[in-house]
Amino acid sequence: MKTLLLVDGSSYLYRAFHALPDLRNRLNEPTGAIYGVLNMLRRLLKEYQPDYNACVFDAKGKTFREDIYPQYKAHRPPMPDDLASQIIPLHSCIRAMGWPLLMEEGVEADDVIGTLVEHAVNRQVQCVIATGDKDIAQLVRPGIRLVNTMNNESLDEPGVLQKFGVTPAQIIDFLALVGDSVDNIPGVEKVGPKTAVKWLDQYGTLDNLIAHANDIKGVVGENLRKALDWLQVSRELLKIKCDVPLALDWQDLIAAPPDTTRLTELYEHLEFRSWLRELKQIDAENHAHTGESTPVREINNSSGLEQKDDHGRDYQLILTDSQLDDWLAQCESAEVVSIDTETTSLSPLEARLVGISVCTEPGRAAYIPVAHHYQGVPAQLDREQVLQRLKPWLENNDKPKLGQNLKYDKHVFANHGITLNGIAHDTLLQSYVLESHLPHDLDSLANRHLDLQTISYDDVTGKGAKRIGFEQVEIHQAGVYAAEDADIPLRLHRVLYPIISHDEHLGHIYQQIEIPLLEVLFQIERHGVLLDTELLRVQSSELTQQLVALEQQAHSLAGYAFNLNSTRQIQEILFGQHKLPVIKKTPKGVPSTDEEVLQRLALEYPLPKVLLDYRGLAKLKSTYIDKLPQMVNAQTGRVHTHYAQAVAVTGRLASNDPNLQNIPVRTSEGRRIREAFIAPDGWLIVSADYSQIELRIMAHISQDAGLIQAFLGGQDIHRATAAEVFGVAVDQVNPEQRRYAKVINFGLIYGMSEFGLANQLGIDRTAARTFIDRYFARYPGVADYMQRTREIARQHGYVETVLGRRLQLSDIRSSQRMRQIGAERAAINAPMQGTAADIIKLAMISVHRWLVEARLESRMIMQVHDELVLEVLESELPVIGENLPRLMEDVLELSVPLKVEVGVGRNWDQAH
Repeated sequence: MKTLLLVDGSSYLYRAFHALPDLRNRLNEPTGAIYGVLNMLRRLLKEYQPDYNACVFDAKGKTFREDIYPQYKAHRPPMPDDLASQIIPLHSCIRAMGWPLLMEEGVEADDVIGTLVEHAVNRQVQCVIATGDKDIAQLVRPGIRLVNTMNNESLDEPGVLQKFGVTPAQIIDFLALVGDSVDNIPGVEKVGPKTAVKWLDQYGTLDNLIAHANDIKGVVGENLRKALDWLQVSRELLKIKCDVPLALDWQDLIAAPPDTTRLTELYEHLEFRSWLRELKQIDAENHAHTGESTPVREINNSSGLEQKDDHGRDYQLILTDSQLDDWLAQCESAEVVSIDTETTSLSPLEARLVGISVCTEPGRAAYIPVAHHYQGVPAQLDREQVLQRLKPWLENNDKPKLGQNLKYDKHVFANHGITLNGIAHDTLLQSYVLESHLPHDLDSLANRHLDLQTISYDDVTGKGAKRIGFEQVEIHQAGVYAAEDADIPLRLHRVLYPIISHDEHLGHIYQQIEIPLLEVLFQIERHGVLLDTELLRVQSSELTQQLVALEQQAHSLAGYAFNLNSTRQIQEILFGQHKLPVIKKTPKGVPSTDEEVLQRLALEYPLPKVLLDYRGLAKLKSTYIDKLPQMVNAQTGRVHTHYAQAVAVTGRLASNDPNLQNIPVRTSEGRRIREAFIAPDGWLIVSADYSQIELRIMAHISQDAGLIQAFLGGQDIHRATAAEVFGVAVDQVNPEQRRYAKVINFGLIYGMSEFGLANQLGIDRTAARTFIDRYFARYPGVADYMQRTREIARQHGYVETVLGRRLQLSDIRSSQRMRQIGAERAAINAPMQGTAADIIKLAMISVHRWLVEARLESRMIMQVHDELVLEVLESELPVIGENLPRLMEDVLELSVPLKVEVGVGRNWDQAH
């Protein structure tokens, strides 16, 4: 089936103008909106490869809607001059790219699009409409869908229903009721989306609602009746005209080849360097003189002022007190300042300042070197004096700052006795909220969203054995790199934040969860955890003896001595000497000896079991017991983990250096490690753990009556499930049946297949299928949720948490069946795991805020999946015990109650 791609050019022109940085060419002509629209057109062509396409704009002059309602769009301010001046060159570029460009007098772009959609339907051509205008949702039907590249949204019929709560056929009636403030179309007073959806859900259409207007009670009913005459006019204004007489043939919608000569002229004038390079590659002979953008690598030695480069960058090197005073004044008066630090180390608690960079507007930034040292280095301002001058501004909570990964910079300033306050935005977190599945480093973000190639760290410090510390980088070269590190986040912020702020759910997650959590994580990392290193040394000695015993046992079973760490020798013994069955092979075609293989062989053979035990203890010893004492900070005497906020696509935090979230708890040796996490004298460790949180979220999302009732009744959910699956009374469930039910409960929410369940329970697949069928028969809402979620994932390419965090699934439409199945399993579990991640983050924010406001000395010291660990002053234990569960259970209201279990002890193991 052929595809028509229609682009609402007017909609994207305004959005690009307000979202993108104020880019300009050397003549100071604005180019940002042009760049934004063209970039979007290029992406759409690449993604959809349409058979027909057109870009549609509003024509100048009045439309028929002003004749109906003179106040239509009357409140809109005049188009800004900087936007108006970009329209003609934009149209020229679009035509030169080969796009058909349409404008019709007397109607709007929406009406032209609606008419072309009707033609497409009559020709059995599917249609993709790229727009940010909600009115166009009324055109959606089978074969017609909307896409919005600004927020990666795609809406088919179910998508429209999910977003607005009404079907595409009801969109006009919906908008008539709520009004459209953008176009100055009043709705019914005091009627918002929820009321409009409720009415249309009950009455179906606006006409039927009007017929029953007298049935609507209260003030809102009176307001409806007052608006009855107006509603028909409102609907006429909102209805897209689909019969505009267009003087074009269908073949006119086939794109022409790009006019590369004209495009070269336009791109040279607009200074779109990277696209010029593309044209050069396409037609080297005719465009040999297009030139290439070369990053400016030097800053003028005398004035500290860099000449503007291809991207309009004006970077300064601050070497004098007067320059510092000037830039501090700029920072004080700026609406928001982007800030970055250059340091001696990547370790947050060890890093010392080498320099500070700031940016007050896109393209204008400065670098303040304070600790470069190499032969011939110019005189720099004294670090302590610079920090004292900057301290009032840095610590002022009313002076907004932004940056990339500011938690690190906050640690760096703290190392010098300064508290970085006023963190308003972080582009690392903005990218994470928008595109959790993509890289979030600054270089990738600049390339992806700004089409800029940044200077890399390797460019200035070298690689491998030849790498130097940043303090040794030549000061002018360092200045450009560092200033860019402050400039790029500000540019990115102007692209990313408008997208986030225009989405209610993403805006909430970013502003109310991720940004506040930054401060909480900083405090947890800064405080650290106290370790009993002597206990770990004792455990290490004991494990060494156990490993020796296991090694001797393995040698005895094998018949001779061998290296238990040698994969090749183990392969030879198991599959060569002992002729054990080959479970699977490596990509090189040799028998695998990975953990899964050894576990299956260990069910029947003793040697694989010994090898598994040896590997487990050896990993435990090397990864934790021996390593943790080496990671104790010499200044604090504590271990300070790093919580990565923008790694897991589900929203979960990741703990690194050391990883405190993966300490094994299923073995006694693993649990003993937790004994080494201790409280100081006079203090206690308190552990607060959400009980069965993902199953509770499943009950809420699936709305399964059986699950909800079990939780509301305070039942043991695994015992309740066992009773349902095995058909026995709850009090007759035996321990083995409960164990089966627990595996089923947790397995199915992770998308476990009958094969996986059979493996977990040690039963055949037929029995596993029987258990699954019984489970879904007793909990049909869970089965419905799973099927519904698969369909949503396939339609949209993502699923969402309860709070609206978007979880992308890149393989959901993969042609490889196994990858698609894996994505479907992830789709089922991601909303639960993601919602659980949101809940624990909200809990951390709530608990931290309460501890500060109550002026308690107790502190959070760890977060491990669904568990919070606190270091509590003994005298504060009663108030902590009373308030901690309540705070954690009240962060989000679900259909079933959240439950928190609290434990107390002298160490983490006792508390947990």
